[in-house]
Amino acid sequence: MGTAKQDGATKVEVEPTMAMNIEAVVMPVADVDRALSFYQGLGWRLDADFEAGPEFRIVQLTPPGSGCSIQFGRGVTSAAAGSSQGTYLVVKDLDQARARLISQGAKVSEVFHRVYETGTQEQVNGPHPHGLSYQSYATFSDPDGNGWLLQEVRERQPGR
Repeated sequence: MGTAKQDGATKVEVEPTMAMNIEAVVMPVADVDRALSFYQGLGWRLDADFEAGPEFRIVQLTPPGSGCSIQFGRGVTSAAAGSSQGTYLVVKDLDQARARLISQGAKVSEVFHRVYETGTQEQVNGPHPHGLSYQSYATFSDPDGNGWLLQEVRERQPGR
């Protein structure tokens, strides 16, 4: 890998399959301690809680088994508290994950799946009738209203 000149312009040679991983997603919250208590109550691992004066505090937690963490705090984002919506939390067993989250204090929706037969997306109560991966969901929110989408993936498609 390197650079090469071509017709007076610099051409950059790039590795064709460079790995890129999402490390952390920011959750905008109004009350850092309340959010910390909520996510720790779900069993998420506390990775960091760093404060640098009254204007900056960053907290990072990781869901069990996840390679990606969430971050929130003071001075971390200008986004409105609760404005993060539809962040996927993928699980192997939706019923089990849902029951666990409920037992840990989260208000989790009923399971649903989506139908696209009419040319539009329709949400239907209950799991996907054929039990297909990527097709059954439930939702929950943190105390600020940041919305999570639980998605059941029993078997990953190739390349995912």
